[in-house]
Amino acid sequence: MRKERFTKQSEVHGSPEEVFAWHEQPGAVEKLTPPWERAEVVESPGSLKAGTIVKFKVFTGPIWKLWVAEHVEYDPPRLFLDIQRKGPFAYWHHSHRFEPTGRGTTLMTDEIEYELPLSWISHLIAGGFVRSKLQRMFDYRHKVVQEAFKTIQPRDQEKQ
Repeated sequence: MRKERFTKQSEVHGSPEEVFAWHEQPGAVEKLTPPWERAEVVESPGSLKAGTIVKFKVFTGPIWKLWVAEHVEYDPPRLFLDIQRKGPFAYWHHSHRFEPTGRGTTLMTDEIEYELPLSWISHLIAGGFVRSKLQRMFDYRHKVVQEAFKTIQPRDQEKQ
């Protein structure tokens, strides 16, 4: 087994409470899905609480595949965590963290530990492709959240 790690961090102009709450709003999953990705939300309970399931239909190579993710940890406004129960990866563990910076902003971190099926072979064949696809996807996702908070001033500046 060869587990890979991918991390994306961005600073968002909002408190951890605000940024976490944005992720809980109805339709957030759809907003975070890049338009170029061939993916469709099949089921989304509108909650990030432990035990909730999100289902996607994703295009992987020549076929559509069902991706079932379960939220297994929920600690607002600091973190929620999901794992793949069924899908294109042999292993997928995704933590979403929200930390105050002390400047009225939030450091938003997506950390993914994953393993491709047929690990060593698929890593040689598709490892770079998967990593670049994750980079592009999470660049988009972080930009969407940053754009949502562009008009919100950090709390420290609101009091001036």
